[in-house]
Amino acid sequence: MPNILDIRRRIRSVVNTRQITKAMKVVSAAKLRRAQDRTLAARPYAQMLTNILKSLVSRTEIYDPETGAPKHPLLAQRPEQNILLIVVTGDKGLAGAFSANITKAAAKFLESKSGKNIDIEAIGRKGRDFFRRRYPSAPVQTRSLAETEESLDAQPESRERAGEIQITGEHVGVLNKLEFSQVGALAESVIKRYEREEIDSVYIVFNEFKSVIAQRLVVDQILPIERIGEPAVRQAEEMTEEEKKKAKEAAISAGVGMRRSDSADENADQFGSQVDYIYEQPPEELFRALLPKYVAIQIFRALLESIAAEHAARMTAMDSATSNATDMIDSLTLVMNRARQAKITKEIIEIVSGAAAM
Repeated sequence: MPNILDIRRRIRSVVNTRQITKAMKVVSAAKLRRAQDRTLAARPYAQMLTNILKSLVSRTEIYDPETGAPKHPLLAQRPEQNILLIVVTGDKGLAGAFSANITKAAAKFLESKSGKNIDIEAIGRKGRDFFRRRYPSAPVQTRSLAETEESLDAQPESRERAGEIQITGEHVGVLNKLEFSQVGALAESVIKRYEREEIDSVYIVFNEFKSVIAQRLVVDQILPIERIGEPAVRQAEEMTEEEKKKAKEAAISAGVGMRRSDSADENADQFGSQVDYIYEQPPEELFRALLPKYVAIQIFRALLESIAAEHAARMTAMDSATSNATDMIDSLTLVMNRARQAKITKEIIEIVSGAAAM
């Protein structure tokens, strides 16, 4: 039978741990609300830009009728041999299997593209560490989003063999305080590489966030642009029913809303598609100005949704940890009571035996 003093120390330790996990759940819930508000605040601009491009595409030909060449390099489709994969994970732990699931989805995508040259842009410390242990780093690297602009003119070395996978960029700490200017630098770097035909396609792996109980791991194709306003999802993995149940319980206990945050976009899309725009510039000039912004806003949206999904995963994980701590406290309390009762019973037996002996 364990010592009662040791059990009390263990209960005290678990109680302190429960206070920490409960506080972390509250903090994650507050950060999740702010992340949701920021995601919603960024959507009107993205939706209006999409509506303008949709209207432009419906009124003009995106390919030259004589040569058949696209009117902008980002619309050009080439045989896929050199691929750029952007992987968005978290910088911190204690978020359950959030980053692990993303790296698994990225590994599955890499396996499906075997035999092709793949460059990896790792956003987040967890993804960076995962790929560092498995693949080499390229000679020319972008260590942060702020340094991306300086490396635009840097030419990476040619590949020695087909099917090579290497890390070309590491961006750690940018998700803590994300700014659109940082994403714009990364998008500019990606666009320059695509225009120079160093890469033939660009994909991004992230956790798509609609609400606490409506999330999925997706692999979106950013370039080439196929259909404006319609995400080119190449791989998707939905939440399981058990994960939805746990997320719902955590959201209810933390007071976080579970309404889908994309419901307002549908009305905005219907309204914007009815506007009759008048353009003064030729289509080529409009495409040259708007398509890079469209690529940048797609990457920015993915990062914002990944931040919200990470806070939701951490809130759910801390809620489960708090519940487990409560169950452990109840179990240890029961063991302590049994030990104390056994000690009292033993003492009573000793007293009665001593009295009988006299």
